[in-house]
Amino acid sequence: TGSAESIAVSSLVAYDIYREYINPEATGAKILWVSRVVIVLFGIFMGLFSIALNAMGLNLGWVYLFMGVVIGSAVIPLWNMMTWSKASGTGAVIAAWSGLVLALIGWLVGAKIQGGSVTVATLGTNEVMLSGNLIAIFSSGIIHYIYSKFIDPQDYDFSTLNENIHLVEQDLSGLGEQQQDRKVLRHAKRWIARRGYLLTFVKIIVWPILSIPAGVFTKPFFAFWVLLSIAWGFGAAITISILPLFESQDEIGKVCSGMLNYILCKKVEETYAEEEPAAPAKTLEEEEPAPQAAKALEEDEHTLVSQAV
Repeated sequence: TGSAESIAVSSLVAYDIYREYINPEATGAKILWVSRVVIVLFGIFMGLFSIALNAMGLNLGWVYLFMGVVIGSAVIPLWNMMTWSKASGTGAVIAAWSGLVLALIGWLVGAKIQGGSVTVATLGTNEVMLSGNLIAIFSSGIIHYIYSKFIDPQDYDFSTLNENIHLVEQDLSGLGEQQQDRKVLRHAKRWIARRGYLLTFVKIIVWPILSIPAGVFTKPFFAFWVLLSIAWGFGAAITISILPLFESQDEIGKVCSGMLNYILCKKVEETYAEEEPAAPAKTLEEEEPAPQAAKALEEDEHTLVSQAV
């Protein structure tokens, strides 16, 4: 999680702020340098922030649940912006901030009603945290839908999205023909969407429903529940650790071989050809001529040569 947060923040700052508004002509090396600086600064800030939270008596569980209250209002507006052509960008901003305000109000009011006072303990109960999270998610979704449907409806053409994505130095390394094939990309999108919906259904609906018949957990049943959670966590950890290593085994082998040759002072003559970017799709004007047209063109060329001779 820490690694993902660091990469996410550094990418946002380097690409969406630095490159977009400060230095539009930034090279790949410059963007990489900015990313590394941001990672260091963000790591220092989060370290100091965690010390402050610990001094305030806020544990990791409290902060984790509070995150839903703070950032939950951005979930549905972002989803709409990526999948709904009628979604309004202005409405997304309004919905996210409005949902945050409503979530904080509901969170504080819930603590006051349930606990009689607003304290760290009353704010951290499951019921109060749940109310704040639900208000954040659903209120922003409703606000964004109403704004996009009745106030500022859009008609965005997602096919133009690629035109607004600017590569750094037009570097297409690692993107072969398969990675740019629209048919392959559509298949990958369907694969991800189906499994994403299924996993969301299982985790949000099926998993909690399975606990209802048990009522108050007995000690053996709770042990079984914890065992399933641990197995899920370790399974996920093993998968996300092993699969990237397996998929990158060739590159890792080359790096290790190069390091070994460098340590042993061996010079390797073998060079690896640079990966060429995929050729752009041909337009109608660039299509290859039909066989008859090609033959006629060849005969004309021979005729011209003969006349010249």
